[in-house]
Parts: sequence; C-alpha cells; structure tokens
Amino acid sequence: MNSTKAKELHDLLAPSLAAMGYELVQVRLMPSSRPTLQVLAEPLSGGSMGIDDCTLVSRHISAVLDVEDPIAGAYNLEVGSPGIDRPLVKAADYECFKGEEAKIETAELLAGRKRWRGLLEGITDGIVHIRVEDGAEHTIYAIPLNQIASAKLVLTDALIARDAQRRARGKEPLVVADAAKTPAATRPRLS
Repeated sequence: MNSTKAKELHDLLAPSLAAMGYELVQVRLMPSSRPTLQVLAEPLSGGSMGIDDCTLVSRHISAVLDVEDPIAGAYNLEVGSPGIDRPLVKAADYECFKGEEAKIETAELLAGRKRWRGLLEGITDGIVHIRVEDGAEHTIYAIPLNQIASAKLVLTDALIARDAQRRARGKEPLVVADAAKTPAATRPRLS
C-alpha cells in the first residue's frame, strides 16, 4: 500500500480508536483480487489485546469505514495485536525498545546495504541507531527514520523472557499475542 493511503487510513481511524482506549499501531492494505485491510492495535493502558478487544475494534472500524468509504470495492478486514515481535512504526518505538534486537529494511541502499539486524541503540533527531555485529566487531549504523521501509523486533528467547518478567511483576506487556485476529469480514462498496 502506498504511504499516502496508509496515512489517510491511519488519520481516519486513530482518533476514534484513541477515544475508545486503543492505540492504532499499524494499518496495511494488502493488494489481491480481494484486498485485505490489516489493522494492528493495542490498549493504551499497556494491557494485552484479547479477542474481545479485537472484536470491539473491528466493529468500530467497520462502522467508520462504512460511513467514510475510503477503499474502493470489496475487501477483508483483519484486526489483531502487533505481537511480541511487533513492527516498529513511529519514532517512539525505537526509543521504547532500545536494547532489543530488531530487523530494519530501507527503501534505498544506505552504507551499501538495505537490511540490518542488530540491537536498537535508540533514536536521536530522526536518526535510528542500530548496532550490528560483524564477527568479533560491531558497527553502529545511523539510519534516517524516513528511509525505513519496514522494521520489527526479532522474536528471541531474551525478548520472550523480558515479556514474561514484566507479566510476573504484575505489569502487562505492551502486547502479548500476535495471533488474536477477528474473522475476516468482507466489506462491500456502498454506492
């Protein structure tokens, strides 16, 4: 999906979801003969995103999209949580998950490459820093946020253990399950 349509859908859905107590993490429209609109959200409280949450968010989004009709033709709607190995989509994500292992892909070559896997070192003035191990050596790369095509946390034993520790202390993780999706709902175009 082009970034203009993603931003349009995000801007349309985010305010009302926030009013309901949810943060809109990512919106993707995946093309096919019947496109799929995938929406990832999580409670603003930091709690886990359960099936009841997905159902509530899905019904709300369906109502908004029925009224606003921003997508031509029929499509499927999927609502889920971002999961433990969540996508990194905004600047705050790179600071929040500093020290975690991540994969980053850029749209264009930077420093002779498009793909990085390493430990997040944070973000400063719109520049994401990632420490990449090259054998016994490591290099910290500076990647402009606006050049990042996709980024996500890597599901590692360490990430799973930190998530379990947060739950054991009584603090819910930012997200718990990545498979909680409501059944796809076919959305007809209203004329």
